[in-house]
Amino acid sequence: MEQFKLGLKKNWKQFTLLVIVNALVGGMVGMERSIFPQFADLTFGIASKTAILSFITAFGITKALTNYYTGKLANKFGRRNLLLLGWLMAMPVPFLLMYAPTWSWVIFANVLLGASQGLTWSSTVLMKIDLVGEKDRGFAMGINEFAGYFSVGLVAFLTGYIANQYGLTPYPFYVGVVISVIVFLLTACWVKDTRGFVQTESKTSHSRPGNGLGLPYFFVYHRRRHYPHTTGRKYGHFSALARFGLRARGHSIGYYSRFLRLALRHLIHWYTNDPLRSGHPISYAHPN
Repeated sequence: MEQFKLGLKKNWKQFTLLVIVNALVGGMVGMERSIFPQFADLTFGIASKTAILSFITAFGITKALTNYYTGKLANKFGRRNLLLLGWLMAMPVPFLLMYAPTWSWVIFANVLLGASQGLTWSSTVLMKIDLVGEKDRGFAMGINEFAGYFSVGLVAFLTGYIANQYGLTPYPFYVGVVISVIVFLLTACWVKDTRGFVQTESKTSHSRPGNGLGLPYFFVYHRRRHYPHTTGRKYGHFSALARFGLRARGHSIGYYSRFLRLALRHLIHWYTNDPLRSGHPISYAHPN
């Protein structure tokens, strides 16, 4: 039986590999960042503001929706499988941009890119957090974001230089072809799924409730301590929300996304219906 040991030192090879993968995830976005307004104007005669708006809408909405469901899908199908799917979706993007006969092809390419980014970026975040465990999650997230956004800027500079030297199409988009093929093969051959690390952490974690998860702690501890008369049936939604939040402790982003939906709904309910809010601010504090 395979042993899953948490920690950055014990899993530095896989962690480093995932940092490289995520850097190239950012590179796919950087591919078109610096040349997109000129590409839209000179190739299709579309004003830069219209191009940027349509790009942000297509890319942003698709990525947001994909991010939303990635946690649940990662638990069901595996992080590595979602990562591979995300890179498969990215592979046609450079070709669609190179040979697009109309602007609708470009929009479709960015829908694919948004879905790919949602799957690949979120999967690498999950996998790094799985590997390092509870102690180094913040560090893992910091490295993830640095690698991704540094690569966005670096590849944007590279494609801008290529476009200046050789033209807007097709040469800048060859960068995307190279990135997507290399990273797909890298993931398929060497990246390992990390779901086993989640089970190990859930068995070995002994943290206090609320340590590292502010909202459940807020509802469970602070509300109960300062407003004990609001924990009955009338305010039952707080208890349900708190229990769900504590259940999310040590689990996947799928739990957290559902919890945050509940949190938003019940915070609005509390603000509009709770008579205690006037003159009784509720602060966040750990128990002594």
